[in-house]
Amino acid sequence: MPKTSQKTTPKTLYALQEINSRNLKILGEDYQRELNESRVARIVSSFNEMVANEPKVSCRNGVYYVFDGQHTIAARKVLNGNVDIPILCKVYNGLTEQDEAFLFATQNGEESKPTPGERMRAWLFGESKEAIAFRDATESTGLVLELGDIHCRYHLVCVNTAHNMYKRIGERMYKEALSIIVDAWDGDVESLKTEILIAICRFIWLYHDVYDRERLIWRLKSENPKLIRQAIISDFELAGYKRHINQIYKIYNGGGKEVIEKRF
Repeated sequence: MPKTSQKTTPKTLYALQEINSRNLKILGEDYQRELNESRVARIVSSFNEMVANEPKVSCRNGVYYVFDGQHTIAARKVLNGNVDIPILCKVYNGLTEQDEAFLFATQNGEESKPTPGERMRAWLFGESKEAIAFRDATESTGLVLELGDIHCRYHLVCVNTAHNMYKRIGERMYKEALSIIVDAWDGDVESLKTEILIAICRFIWLYHDVYDRERLIWRLKSENPKLIRQAIISDFELAGYKRHINQIYKIYNGGGKEVIEKRF
């Protein structure tokens, strides 16, 4: 029986325990990422057992579920001639599936950090109230919160940017901004990219008390979102979010007498 060392975390105890890789199970597809062979190869190329982190494992119902470190486990096995090998793991007891999902979502190591989509999927699986509210707010506007990498009409892929905007400007303005994008461009893929999302959200946040919704939609309909994105990216005169807002400001004020004054 291997020696173990106990440490206390805010929720539970974990122990350093040696487990054979054949007994380590990867969590289900509800939120866990698929094994990335290129990532495994990259780890193998520079692997050093002296500094490698222990995989994080949840012992639940007598089964060892890996929620952080599946790629380093695979790398160790490759380095052992693809033969299973005993691996020192950090084993947690008393976790629920929701706890495991939360811990997966909060990984921050260079090799283990989840993508924004993977992190959001884990938070949703873990029944995070904020994540559920964010998803529901997004999808109430007719969009799909895309947690994978499907770039198609009505699929919002820039999850991290959208979540940041949701938290920064609030649910009401966030939903208003998304509904304007949908009404103006009918879910066009280019209109759901980071630069456009930031530009519309920031414009709504800055001018929510003076702008005319119908006028903004009417003006945006005549513009190509791809060209707006290019103009934002190539604007070197304004810094930060000002260059995003500036493009929408110019579009809104163009071709009419009723204009709004610059606030940025």
